[in-house]
Amino acid sequence: MTSYIIRRILWIVPVLLVVSLVTFSLMHLVPGGPWDREKNLAPAVVENLNRKYNLDKPVWEQYLLFAWNASHGDLGISYTSQDKNVSEIILRGFPITATLGLVALAFALVVGLGLGVLSALRQNSWLDYVSLFFATLGASTPNFVAAIVLIIVFAVGLHLLKTGGWGSPEQIIMPAVALGFTPAAFLTRITRASLLEALGQDYVRTARAKGLSEQIVLVRHILKNALIPVATILGPLAAQLVTGSFIIENVFSIPGIGRIFVQGIGARDYALIMGAVLFYALIVALANLAVDLFYAVSDPRIRYT
Repeated sequence: MTSYIIRRILWIVPVLLVVSLVTFSLMHLVPGGPWDREKNLAPAVVENLNRKYNLDKPVWEQYLLFAWNASHGDLGISYTSQDKNVSEIILRGFPITATLGLVALAFALVVGLGLGVLSALRQNSWLDYVSLFFATLGASTPNFVAAIVLIIVFAVGLHLLKTGGWGSPEQIIMPAVALGFTPAAFLTRITRASLLEALGQDYVRTARAKGLSEQIVLVRHILKNALIPVATILGPLAAQLVTGSFIIENVFSIPGIGRIFVQGIGARDYALIMGAVLFYALIVALANLAVDLFYAVSDPRIRYT
């Protein structure tokens, strides 16, 4: 197991290299540059800025400089955030984004797993139909639409929650629910399907034939096996939620990484774009590793050698 973990961690390095190379190439193929303004800067100013940020060098040399500095923990200086280091900007926004993502993940887990289990155990009942309706509605509703509906109902109509900012519970509830709405619906469908499949297995009938109580059969035999497919999608889903949503953070004016990343794209802030993309890729890679390790813990048939 230890050698497997070390091998997987080492594989993250080439993954980050490929991600950085693709992002860097696409970023420089997009028309425009970081110094494009409504009022053009003087040529001498642009030349000095290009020299300061190494933009006067060939593209391949710019990438090699970035890769070398990034390997030493230096993601560069932001072009638009008053010469602040990109690492500092990301670390400042990450706690906010992570808090929003964790609250949204908790909402998705409680609602999705709860409805999925109840729907499977009460198949073809009114509760099952309500759960399927919720799953269909959530899967077909973009999170920005859910955000707008929540704002209209709870902020404009009922005046219960705030529409922007960060810090108080009133400012966290709506963006967390909007962000976790679609994942909750997806988890509902996956949990229901996985649980229905597990209910028909031979080992469940054997456990019941032994006289075990329904609660023990459900917890020890059904859920433990049924949640393995759920764990497969839970890792990338958790990484997606924890790293934040670009749209939700912009709709609710939340100063997290997602909003900073969108602002960086609009300003062609190459250093900020590269730093945020690499940070997202690292989180996703670590989440996938955590899922694989969870397999070995939850299913004794799986061993990594």
